[in-house]
Parts: sequence; C-alpha cells; structure tokens
Amino acid sequence: MERQPLKSCVEGSSDITALLHDVEAGEPAALDRLVEAAYPQLRRIAHRQWANNGHSSTLQCTAVVHETWLRLVQARHNTWKDRSHFFAFASRMMRSILVDYARSRRSMKRGGGIHGLSLIDTDASVSPPAVDILDLNEALRELEALDPLQGRIVELRYFSGLNIPETAEATGLSESTVKREWVVAKTWIRRRLIEGKNIP
Repeated sequence: MERQPLKSCVEGSSDITALLHDVEAGEPAALDRLVEAAYPQLRRIAHRQWANNGHSSTLQCTAVVHETWLRLVQARHNTWKDRSHFFAFASRMMRSILVDYARSRRSMKRGGGIHGLSLIDTDASVSPPAVDILDLNEALRELEALDPLQGRIVELRYFSGLNIPETAEATGLSESTVKREWVVAKTWIRRRLIEGKNIP
C-alpha cells in the first residue's frame, strides 16, 4: 500500500517555520505552540520506526518522541531556518535515540538489538527486508564518510520515513536528484548489509 505524504509537509509548513522564528526571537509561549504543532509529526516519525517492530509500540513511541523533544529543546542554540531544517535535525536526534536504545537492549540481552525494522521505500511493490538497526547505523556511517549527501538522504528516508518530495524539501534538492541518489545509496547500503550477513 502506498503511504500518503505527511500532511504537515504541505499543511502547516509555514506555521511551523513561523513558530521557529518566534522561538528564536524569544517570544513568550512560542515554544509551547511549537510543541503542539510539531508533536504529531514527531510521533508519526517514531511510530513509523516501531510499526515494523515486534515490540509494543505505544509506550515506546511516546518515550522516543519525548526524548527527541528534550534533545531538541536542549539544542535550541541551533537556528532552525524552517520546518524542513527542523525535522531534518529531529531525524538525526531520533536516529541517535534508536541506536542508543538498540545498544542498550543488546548489552542487556545478547542479540537483543532492535530487529524487524526495514529500509523504507514507498515506491517498492514488495516489503523491504528487515535489518538490525545497529548494522544499518554502521553501514550508514560508512556511506556518510564516502558520500555525505547520500548518507543524509538515507537518514531522512529511513529514520524519518520521509518520502521523495519531503526529502527533496528537507535537503533543498530536486525530486529527480533525490530519486537518483536514493537508488544508488539504497543499493550501496543493501550490498554492505549483505556483506555483513544481515540480508539474504
């Protein structure tokens, strides 16, 4: 089933950008309004990560969103130009949280990393194979060293679950460029994971 684009990609985009400017300007209550506007999208991002996971998702999604929000608030010295920049930054926070969680589970229980997550591809006709998040993170770090742009696209597509238009908006690239780089990057990542015995 083809996933519908996130509503906030079109609706509310300018509102969130305006709120970010208000927060930057120190306007009272702007942060509270930003939380109200951005929380649903952050929750959709987190839910998407746990939807293919065998764990109970409600509490974990809430915990991931709250931890992401805390880190975003602590990083308020960053100037977020607009909605796209804000959610791109949030995706990096969420990646860090999910990787930390997987490492913690693996250390508590051998082989207990997060399994069942998949490389998101809204254009695929079949479900993509599941991967271990720690293996994916390691492969992504290697890709980022080789090609930072492709690494960023994979991060946005995987950890935020953004579709092609949303990724284009977040990176400032054309949709055709994102599609081309995504195909190359996805192929590289999957080949790297195969070499690491993760994908059949």
